Amino acid sequence: MCTTVDMEHLRVVHHEMGHIQYYLQYRDMPVIFRAGANPGFHEAVGDTIALSVSSPKHLRRVGLISGDAEDEQTEINQLYKMGIDKIVFLPFAYVLDLFRYSVFRGTTTPDDYNCHYWRLRDELQGVEPPVNRTEEDFDAAAKYHVSADVEYARYYVSFIIQFQFHRALCQLAGEYVPEDLTKKLVDCDIYQSVNAGNALSNMLKMGSSKPWPDAMEALTGQRAMKADGLLEYFRPLHEWLQAENQRTGEYIGWEPSKMQYCTEEQLAALDAKAKPEPVHES
Repeated sequence: MCTTVDMEHLRVVHHEMGHIQYYLQYRDMPVIFRAGANPGFHEAVGDTIALSVSSPKHLRRVGLISGDAEDEQTEINQLYKMGIDKIVFLPFAYVLDLFRYSVFRGTTTPDDYNCHYWRLRDELQGVEPPVNRTEEDFDAAAKYHVSADVEYARYYVSFIIQFQFHRALCQLAGEYVPEDLTKKLVDCDIYQSVNAGNALSNMLKMGSSKPWPDAMEALTGQRAMKADGLLEYFRPLHEWLQAENQRTGEYIGWEPSKMQYCTEEQLAALDAKAKPEPVHES
């Protein structure tokens, strides 16, 4: 990997090392079980570690930043930066596989690839193209995973479950205590915690030998993918945004794009498909 010395590559290095650590942990499994509990688990491991690595507490600990403990403004800035990475990504990941599977099902035909792609991005992400687009363009294919046929739901899953992993490991490390304002999830750093390391290692060693809910339960005590860990992590930012948006009268959401990416005929066909089928009573 060709790195530059910056925060983004520090995070990416830990993400990729998470894959390698998973490989090392399940190396003694039969070949058929040398895989993640599900594809999202493999993506989540390094990102879970990166949540600790990117915390100001850890950066001070390893001498990358200096200064005292965080005040509220610094914490909100940190969470805002993380939110732009973690929260904004979720609708993008969702849109990408919605588009792909719509193509696979035949719902989206080659004549409508670009129109359907941007319609999803407009409605679900609040993103518009910088210039008008037509079916002469194929913007979805600019994303490597679309061109290379790599399913993207794994990243969506990862961005949810990594916060479940993080919360469980932080509790084991004694770094997070619910409702204790001195031990918030955003401030957690599991660096050098033997308890957290052993718990993570035990889950990784399972590989894909058990159904993924078993692996989830082994580490977190939960058997389902839940967003409660993510919501807890970002709770200080959510509460701040609610108050700030109320104070400024901010408009919540977005208006439909005025950029042209579908023809009138395509839009009419999309709207017709979106209408529910009439119910015929027998």
